[in-house]
Amino acid sequence: MHSYLFARHPFKGVAVGRIRPSCRPLWSPHLHPQHSIIRKCLQETPAERPVGEGRRRRRAAWARWHHGAHSHHEGRTGEIIRSFQHKHQVTNRNALSHSNSPVIYRLEPERDMARYDELYAFSYNPKQKEEERVQGWQLIDLAEEYNRMDVPNSDWQLSDANRDYKICETYPRDLYVPRSASKPIIVGSSKFRSKGRFPVLSYYHKDNEAAICRCSQPLSGFSARCLEDEHMLQAISKANPNNCYMYVVDTRPKLNALANRAAGKGYENEDNYSNIRFQFVGIENIHVMRSSLQKLLEAFNNTCSSASSLAQPPWDVDETLGRKVCGTRGLSVNDFLSGLESCGWLRHIKAVLDAAIFLAKAIALESASVLVHCSDGWDRTSQVCSLGSLLLDPFYRTMKGFMVLIEKDWIAFGHKFSDRCGQLDGDPKEISPVFAQFLESVWHLTEQFPQAFEFNEAFLLQIHEHVHSCQFGNFIGNCQKEREELRLKEKTYSLWPFLLDECKKYLNPIYNENFSQSLTILEPDTVSFNFKFWRNMYHQFDHTMHPRQSVVSQVMSMSEQNKLLEKDIKELEAKLGHCVNKELDVAFTKEPLRPASPVLKTSQCFKKEQPLLHGNDCIRTIEGSNAADNRYSEYMEELSKTEPGVVSLEYGVAKMTC
Repeated sequence: MHSYLFARHPFKGVAVGRIRPSCRPLWSPHLHPQHSIIRKCLQETPAERPVGEGRRRRRAAWARWHHGAHSHHEGRTGEIIRSFQHKHQVTNRNALSHSNSPVIYRLEPERDMARYDELYAFSYNPKQKEEERVQGWQLIDLAEEYNRMDVPNSDWQLSDANRDYKICETYPRDLYVPRSASKPIIVGSSKFRSKGRFPVLSYYHKDNEAAICRCSQPLSGFSARCLEDEHMLQAISKANPNNCYMYVVDTRPKLNALANRAAGKGYENEDNYSNIRFQFVGIENIHVMRSSLQKLLEAFNNTCSSASSLAQPPWDVDETLGRKVCGTRGLSVNDFLSGLESCGWLRHIKAVLDAAIFLAKAIALESASVLVHCSDGWDRTSQVCSLGSLLLDPFYRTMKGFMVLIEKDWIAFGHKFSDRCGQLDGDPKEISPVFAQFLESVWHLTEQFPQAFEFNEAFLLQIHEHVHSCQFGNFIGNCQKEREELRLKEKTYSLWPFLLDECKKYLNPIYNENFSQSLTILEPDTVSFNFKFWRNMYHQFDHTMHPRQSVVSQVMSMSEQNKLLEKDIKELEAKLGHCVNKELDVAFTKEPLRPASPVLKTSQCFKKEQPLLHGNDCIRTIEGSNAADNRYSEYMEELSKTEPGVVSLEYGVAKMTC
């Protein structure tokens, strides 16, 4: 028996599809655990033609499920299918077909993808030249970023110990360690740390010479110790001349760290490490985070579950069914608030931000170096180190700086993007929204400090989209070594130049660079009422909610209009100045200035001299005047010849030149 999916086209009505569940469950925001829809092969058939008859064109496609929305590989139409609804519905933001006729989509099982080269990034071709591809990958240079932080210096050096990935496969080749840490100390420390992830430099605060370092948990068990590891931490502490102690921050809850001791792992014993101050911050593990987000989305989706029971045949579906998409429209206030509280999602966001604030304060206010770790050092450690750097350094709050931050603390240091995002078939328990939590934490910071960030919310959403779309090669693989083996820089394209080409869409119109740089530390207020549900992340494709235009969009639109008006004003001013100069030039060359009139003291340049009529008819004498008066009038006539149309009255004589 088949299950059916209904896709509501935003303009063309409802399209109907048929699916078969796959063999294993897949975590998805819009899928209940008992239902499973993995990657499907898409077929299109005209509505009037029965499924199974006629000629069919098969296109390679797969659905990529992720937190809050689902992206679909570009097919024949070049458009994207998003937001599949479990078992019976499909929410579609973009067009499903260019034709006006109804389309039936039949989804059939496809074999599970087990190889990286089957991902979309390896077939995506934006028709760029090879030089442009190379330049795109060279846009972010981490060596240049460490130089910006004044590293290497007298206290920190570039180590070649991991040049061939012999010490730690999940670390990058180039690592920065204290100058006093020799290679035997590095090797010994790596053997005492989980996955060989020994303490290395993540961020250097050049103003007070404090450092953020990262590693994994020690293999201490209940009583084990390692002299090389103790020397490594002592070297980190001595590399900071402004403070005699350093913090060791364990991002796990203390109970979890104690439980790991039974497995031969655990945390640092303060008795064995001199001059350290140990601190737990209590961020839950990936399984708790996955469950929390699942509960959050299911709480908002359960109002749509009534649409899953269909009495009528799927081919006679009413269009209103297509409108019943996942959303909060049917939720009461009590349901919404209780669902938000019971899932605990915002509490986890608060815990991540609190840990980052603790780290930033230790660096900025106490000038103390900090060593951060969790279990393996690639999930919660990446969250805290990157957010702490963001709070301290205004460069990371710019668009280019944020890309550098992701490359440095997430991609280079081995966050398992493939496992956490479920790019390939593997253990579903490895999937977790760790990177999505980081982006949401940054979004909360942009809400509290809108003037401090160059980018807007759309920038974060676009990065989140492409982490799961597998369209670009940046987030494919679990570590740098794996990416080099896949030759991603030769076979795929980088995301960052594409984002920078469209940077106008992602600019924050109220960003103030001077304000951002004037802040010694960005210290957000983490009281409960400052945390809210990120609607545009988890319901960005929900068309049942009342549409609204964001304030940022309005400001951006007004800003663009102002720029166009200013451009028009400048063009008009230039044209006006050109016309005035041209008229003056013509006036000067056509008619030179004449001397002022002796009678009216005015210039003669604007009127041509009129010829005077000769004869006595030109002079009219008022009766009663004598000869002397007439002679006087003749004298006045000579003076007034050049003034046409002027009447002169003097001594009872009126004379007018015609």
